[in-house]
Amino acid sequence: MIRYITGIFLIFSNITDYVFSQEMGRPYPYQYNFQKAASPIMEGIMNMHNLLLVIIAAVAILVTGLLIYVVYKFRASKNPIPSKTTHNTMLEVIWTIFPIICIIVIMIPSVRLMKEVDKPQNPDMTIKVIGKQWYWSYEYPLENNKKIAFDSHLIEDKDLKPNQLRLLEVDEPIVVPVDATVQLLVTAGDVIHSFAVPSLGIKKDAVPGRINETWFRISKKGTYYGQCSELCGIKHGYMPIAIKAVDKAEYNEWLLKKQS
Repeated sequence: MIRYITGIFLIFSNITDYVFSQEMGRPYPYQYNFQKAASPIMEGIMNMHNLLLVIIAAVAILVTGLLIYVVYKFRASKNPIPSKTTHNTMLEVIWTIFPIICIIVIMIPSVRLMKEVDKPQNPDMTIKVIGKQWYWSYEYPLENNKKIAFDSHLIEDKDLKPNQLRLLEVDEPIVVPVDATVQLLVTAGDVIHSFAVPSLGIKKDAVPGRINETWFRISKKGTYYGQCSELCGIKHGYMPIAIKAVDKAEYNEWLLKKQS
């Protein structure tokens, strides 16, 4: 029964994803589910979510069913003399062991996912992210102590082109090659911000005077959108993030252009 209900939910979710979101990395109308996973981190998060959904649904159905059974079986009209049962050893063993098993089943993949999210394995490149009121600055460290640095600002409504997304488009996106493991070093220059890109499973606080680390790897070309997710002032909602994944040749061309 649980598998049947979960299956219907996932099928309906996939249909809405197909109808509304042919492109990864962006929200779509009437969205209620996750964006499509575009990185190993997000795939792990979605798998964890689906596991938890099945477990909590099973627990909720079990507890609700037991409650309804007890209310019906031991109603006053059928039991004028109330039961004085104080304990049942077998039941107590079961409801102690069952939660322990559930916790272990949840804990093992959860710890594995947290370790995977923590730090990248042999990153191919590093980008420093600096949150500011109310835009983002990015730095690409290069050889010989050189770097590429630029600011990324929101494109206002009046400057949007057809099919561009309101409050998500920027004048200078992050550009990365596909299938590259990208290490992000996140900090802030004024107040606390938060660098978040839902389809990549990224959400890392940008704190002044502190560097936080996260990573991602994108396997498909496209533009992936996010926003600042920490209330940071009057224009908090106007700090979009755009990450453009391109092939290696296009990335090298962009890199040379930025250095010239």
